[in-house]
Amino acid sequence: MNSVLLDGAASANSAENTRLIVQISCVATLGGFLFGFDSGVINGTVDGLKAAFHSSSTGVGFEVASMLLGCALGAFFAGRVSDYWGRRSVLIVSALLFLLSALGAGAAATSAFFIVARLTGGFAVGAASVIAPAYIAEVAPARYRGRLATVQQIAIISGLFAAFLSNYLLARAAGSSTGTLWLGQDAWRWMFWMQALPSSLFLVSLLFIPESPRFLVVRKRDAEAAAVLTRLYGESEARAKLADIGASLAQDRHRPRLSDLLDKASGRVRPIVWVGIGLATFQQLVGINVVFYYGAVLWQAVGFSEADALLINVFSGALSIAACLVSLMLIDKVGRKPLLWIGSVGMAVTLSLVTWAFAHAGVDAEGKLALPPAMGTLALVAANAYVAFFNMSWGPVMWVMLGEMFPNQIRGSGLAVAGAGQWTSNFLITVTFPVLLTGIGLAGAYGLYAAAAALSIVFVLKCVHETRGKELEHMEG
Repeated sequence: MNSVLLDGAASANSAENTRLIVQISCVATLGGFLFGFDSGVINGTVDGLKAAFHSSSTGVGFEVASMLLGCALGAFFAGRVSDYWGRRSVLIVSALLFLLSALGAGAAATSAFFIVARLTGGFAVGAASVIAPAYIAEVAPARYRGRLATVQQIAIISGLFAAFLSNYLLARAAGSSTGTLWLGQDAWRWMFWMQALPSSLFLVSLLFIPESPRFLVVRKRDAEAAAVLTRLYGESEARAKLADIGASLAQDRHRPRLSDLLDKASGRVRPIVWVGIGLATFQQLVGINVVFYYGAVLWQAVGFSEADALLINVFSGALSIAACLVSLMLIDKVGRKPLLWIGSVGMAVTLSLVTWAFAHAGVDAEGKLALPPAMGTLALVAANAYVAFFNMSWGPVMWVMLGEMFPNQIRGSGLAVAGAGQWTSNFLITVTFPVLLTGIGLAGAYGLYAAAAALSIVFVLKCVHETRGKELEHMEG
């Protein structure tokens, strides 16, 4: 992050410590990097899992998707626990779990041990996915909060890219993902162990950033909150922000609880909560993680070699980062809602083209799916265009909005429910893909994702409200 991206950011307040705000936000986004790495590393290890654990197709599907159950639980409990322990404390716990998961998954001797290790990583991913953007939103000024929170998605995609590149290089060095590498261990095990390096960096870095000032005010630790705000914004601005945060909580400053998500007058779930759940769910129903988790399997299924399939993943990861940079430049200028509906339209079109291409797949002499050259090109181009549309819109914007859209009093609880919904739908999409692949084929599966993308257009236009430029204290529930 440099001064060009934050043009004029500090001009409104000369005492604002923009450098510190950016630095601590970047530390938080290391959780996003690990979220991406942990999600993407599985992509190149499927053949290794089959060979090591003699798993069936159903077994492999669960081994791949098992992390997502942990993610749903991690997101739910992290949102709630962060209201008691603090945002920073939850991120520290997630860093420890990332480290344990990386070591355990690579060392697993049985499928059961592997699943436990991946569930542990899932807790970490779920926690980091909801708490990192919330932490950034709670320390960053409204005028460039979107850009800083978008860095979270860039970190996620960078983690995916790093995992894809690491998988490719390790498999190439060993001859294949099941080949032997250092210390007599298979390459797929080293793919998991590589995650120990960024996990350790994340853990150490978290020890040097402050707690969220808004959490401190909610917990009635106003003196500590004032000290953090002064470091971030200067003394005069800190007093004003402390007063604003206090005023937003003055009428109902009790300990946050899940029942806060209900409207007191009607007893029904607040509309803002349903919007959060809808954003989180639609982000997964478009099938993006099928590309991330099964990319290598997908491209091999239509005729590419393992090496070529892994290389395509590397290219897709790089393209995703470029798309996120587009979002970074636009999110605080055009807003969140326009990016969402543009992304939905783009995904609906490109997914339809992928569906059309896969509908022309045939079977080669070896019994494998194969596409005619023209359709293979169409599938490759349309799939990567789909990834680009996702990563300039729903990829970053959903996390930005979840981190900022809820009022202070219900932010932790709102994140808990929406985050759990996001990861539960992620699990369902991921675990059902192998079933869809054998049942209705690639064309049928991608047709369903295209339909979900079309429905998301209506959802955005009817239900989503713009949050650009609004202070967190002005968010309405």
